[in-house]
Amino acid sequence: MTGLGEAFALGSQAQAAVAAAPRVASLALLARVEGGAGALGQVARSPPPQHSGAAGGAVALCGVICLAAAGKAARRRRSKVAAAAGTPGDKLSLFSPAKVNLFLRIIRRREDGYHDLASLFHTVSFGDTMDLEVLPEEAAKDELQCNLPGVPIDDSNLVIRALNLFRKMSGEKNYFRINLQKRIPAQAGMGGGSSNAATAFYGANALCGRPASAEELIKWADDPVIGSDATFFLSEGTAYCTGRGEIVTPVAPLSVPADLPVFLVKPRMGLSTPRVFKALDLSRLSKVEPEVLLKTFQEKGADHEAWVNDLEQPAFDVEPDLGRLKVFLEKDGGFGFRSVLMSGSGSTIYALGEPKGGAEAFEKATRAGFDIEGIWRCSLVRRSGSEAWYGFPEVKS
Repeated sequence: MTGLGEAFALGSQAQAAVAAAPRVASLALLARVEGGAGALGQVARSPPPQHSGAAGGAVALCGVICLAAAGKAARRRRSKVAAAAGTPGDKLSLFSPAKVNLFLRIIRRREDGYHDLASLFHTVSFGDTMDLEVLPEEAAKDELQCNLPGVPIDDSNLVIRALNLFRKMSGEKNYFRINLQKRIPAQAGMGGGSSNAATAFYGANALCGRPASAEELIKWADDPVIGSDATFFLSEGTAYCTGRGEIVTPVAPLSVPADLPVFLVKPRMGLSTPRVFKALDLSRLSKVEPEVLLKTFQEKGADHEAWVNDLEQPAFDVEPDLGRLKVFLEKDGGFGFRSVLMSGSGSTIYALGEPKGGAEAFEKATRAGFDIEGIWRCSLVRRSGSEAWYGFPEVKS
């Protein structure tokens, strides 16, 4: 018997009183959000009318019963809303953002083969789109579709792994149809796979009536099976990440202009993270303390020279052309960017600010000198709160 069922079985007198009472609240589960993010799965309640006499007593008793039931349901991480959610056909469309590392320090190599790092992560307004739909109850597996050929759509995909992990942690039984429209390149250092996993995690939770709070979702996602960066994307978009990247400390919004351009430059070459770490020379790491770097960003935003990525050395050793691309963007091209840095383990290099001579001339010159997969203009973005998701980027006419 459910918590509500047990509560309503307290006695025949209570049942009769409740049966005599009028309906005092209406519940409406928001199943779909059009055009982007917003708080999903919120419950809208109409204000209860005033009653007197037997009806008033019934209403009061109903309130006590419902509070008791809610407490028991919360202890089970289940709710009445959750029990009614996950209806087949419910849909949700979400933005799955890329990220950049504003600084990345490698602290040490661990005995388990991973490396301890300290990095300031930030989401950007470039990314993928994910549509999720609850499948019929008889469904026995998730169905993943992707616009890019060659992307695995089986259990090796981080999206499917994330949904499997969500079901394991929440006890939910729903399966989903996922349509993933990819823009974030692979082996780019922008966290595309981890972002997709986190987006699926959030979406499944919303469609199932939010059995997990925002804080619980981050704890549930702390599993290497869905990537070290997934927990970051479940933050509000700015976070100081340590450990192997899974320890996420939220950071308040930085003092950076909302319209500050961020140009993502992705050469056609890709870099696998293991290959980069294998070439890492620990004797050539930066000596600046991560806490000092974090304080600099918190106090000065992007107006400083403290741009550090310890993985540039091994990445440029492995792919010398990548190092030449950074020099071109930073100095030789004469673009006058505010800062230029590689993101993550590469191969994307990002540049902040408006290029001298204009964006069109900048892109033309860069493509003329290097084999470029893509150049995208975007900006730093955040979630509006822990219950809302990342908004879709505005489309400029």
